[in-house]
Amino acid sequence: MAQLTLNLPIGSVGFSFTPDAALEMKVALNQLMDSLKVAANKPPAGTKVAPQKSMEYRYTGDVFLELFCNPNIYPTPFAAKVLITLRDDRIRVRVEAELMQLLEDLNQFLEAEG
Repeated sequence: MAQLTLNLPIGSVGFSFTPDAALEMKVALNQLMDSLKVAANKPPAGTKVAPQKSMEYRYTGDVFLELFCNPNIYPTPFAAKVLITLRDDRIRVRVEAELMQLLEDLNQFLEAEG
């Protein structure tokens, strides 16, 4: 297993993560980006856009990782934040991080593992 490092608003956190899990996480984040784009598009007056489904991603390995984001509350994908929960039997970290930073960290991990 390789080390995935997530850069957070204050500091960073690193943990063991598999390339397969990283690819699954990338799919979930790409779907979130699509939902954010739909939610950000302003419909013509008098037309309603259906609310987009929240994104939830879970990984269980050496640690438990959960990502959550409601795409309906952000005006653009660039403003979106993701709630990250990372825990094991000794520690739990919950923090909000920018979606764009999370994607950048994940892409760097995948490039290094590729």
